[in-house]
Amino acid sequence: MMIPIILSGGSGSRLWPLSRGMFPKQFLSLCNKETMLQSTLQRMVGIPDLDSPTVVCNEEHRFIVAEQLREIKIAPSAIILEPAGRNTAPAVAVAALAALQKEDDPLLLVLAADHVIQDIAAFQNAITQARDLASNGALVTFGIVPTHPETGYGYIELGRPVDRTAVGMLINRFVEKPNLALAQQYVNSGSYLWNSGMFLFKASAVLAELATHAPDILLASKLAMESATVDHDFLRLDAEAFTACRTESIDHAVMEKTANAVVLPLQAGWSDVGSWDALWEVSKHDAAGNVLHGDVISEASHNCYLYSNEGRLLAVHGVDDLIVVNTEDAVLVTRRGQSQNVKNIVEVLKLSARREAEQHCRVYRPWGSYHRVDAGKRYQVKRITVNPGARLSVQMHHHRAEHWIVVSGTAKVLHGKEDLLLTENQSIYIPVGEVHSLENPGKIPLELIEVQSGAYLGEDDIVRLKDRYGRT
Repeated sequence: MMIPIILSGGSGSRLWPLSRGMFPKQFLSLCNKETMLQSTLQRMVGIPDLDSPTVVCNEEHRFIVAEQLREIKIAPSAIILEPAGRNTAPAVAVAALAALQKEDDPLLLVLAADHVIQDIAAFQNAITQARDLASNGALVTFGIVPTHPETGYGYIELGRPVDRTAVGMLINRFVEKPNLALAQQYVNSGSYLWNSGMFLFKASAVLAELATHAPDILLASKLAMESATVDHDFLRLDAEAFTACRTESIDHAVMEKTANAVVLPLQAGWSDVGSWDALWEVSKHDAAGNVLHGDVISEASHNCYLYSNEGRLLAVHGVDDLIVVNTEDAVLVTRRGQSQNVKNIVEVLKLSARREAEQHCRVYRPWGSYHRVDAGKRYQVKRITVNPGARLSVQMHHHRAEHWIVVSGTAKVLHGKEDLLLTENQSIYIPVGEVHSLENPGKIPLELIEVQSGAYLGEDDIVRLKDRYGRT
C-alpha cells in the first residue's frame, strides 16, 4: 500500500495579506473553487493501492483541516498535530512511525499541501514510475524540469541514470537557491531540476536513513509518538518531546546525505506558489495579461495581479506590472518581480504585535466562525456563524458582558440554569460571570450579532467549563 503524507505547515507570510499565520495559503481557494489542500488530496484520486491520507499540521489548524477534508468527503487515516513547527524532517519521521503502526512497511508519498500541479495525468504517471524505485529501497524525489531561471527554488544536479531501463537518475548534488545568473546557467545546461519537495519512499527506508544521518530527530520523534494522545479525530504529539527536536528539512537531514537518493524528472505544470509572482504565472490571464479576482475594474493596465475579496471594489487605471491585493483589513501594493519580499512586511507586523500578521477579520472555529465587524475602547462587535448541530463551549467571562441578536436561524442558549430558544430578531443579554453556551439545533447556519462590552475583551478571557471539542 501507499499512504499519502500531506504536510500542511506554513507561516502564512509569502502570500500575505490573503494568507495569515492562523490561515496559511493551503486553506485558500487561489486557482479554482477548491482550496489548495483539497486539490492536493483530490489529484491523487485514481492512483491504485492508495490508502487513506495522513495529514501533519499545526494544532492551531486542526479544525480547519478536518472541515476541509469533510467537505470533499475524504476520511484521513490520521491527522497528526504538531505543537510547534519543526520543518519537514520531524514531520516525515512521525508520519512514518504512525504508518508502521497501521501497515506493514508501506510506501509514503510525501506531498506539500500548498502546491499547484496542472497536469494530473503526468503527475500520476510519475508516481507509477517512481513506485518500483521506492519499493526497491530508493528514496525518490521528484525534480521539476525548469521552464525559466527561477531564483526562489533549490536545484538538483543530475547524475547518471539508475540503470538502462529506469527513468530515475542518481543525484550529483543539491544546490541552494541561486542568484539569477547562476540559475540561468543551470537552465541552459539541461543538467539541473527544480527541487519540488515531493518524495516517495518506504517508511522503513526513510527511518533507517534518519537513524544514520539525524538520530536526534528520530529519537525526539519516537518520544513524541510514544507519549502521543488521541484527541477526538486527532493524534496529538507530546509537546515537550516534539518541541525539543531541532528544526530541519528532510532535504538537509536525509536527501543530501544518503547514498540511496534518486530523482525522477517531472513535467506537470508544477508550482509551489511561493509568491504573488508565482501565482500570477499559474493563473488565467485576460487579453491584457492581467489576473483579476473578485470585484475588480481594470482600465489601461497590463500584466497585473489584482485581487479583491469581501465584496470590496478594487479599481486600477494606467498601471503595469503591479500586484494589488485588497482585503477587508489590509491592502498590499507591490511590483511584480518584488513579491518575494512581502515576508519582510510580515516580520515588521510581528515585531509590532499587529493582529494582521496572524489573523483575518474572519476567524474559524470548530463550531463555525466569527467575523470582527467593529471594535473600540470597551466594546467589540462580531458576526457569528454557528454550523448546524454545532455548539460553543459552556463558558463564562470575568471581564466582559455579551449581547446576542439572532439574525437568522434558531439559537439554543444556555443562560445560567435556563435553556432558551431564540429565533430571528430575538436577543439576550449575558452579564459578566454568567455561565452560558450557544448551540444551533437547526438545519441551516445560525447567524447572530454579538456585542461585547467590558474592561477587557481578549479571547483569553474565556473560561471553558465543558467543550465537545476538547478545549477545556
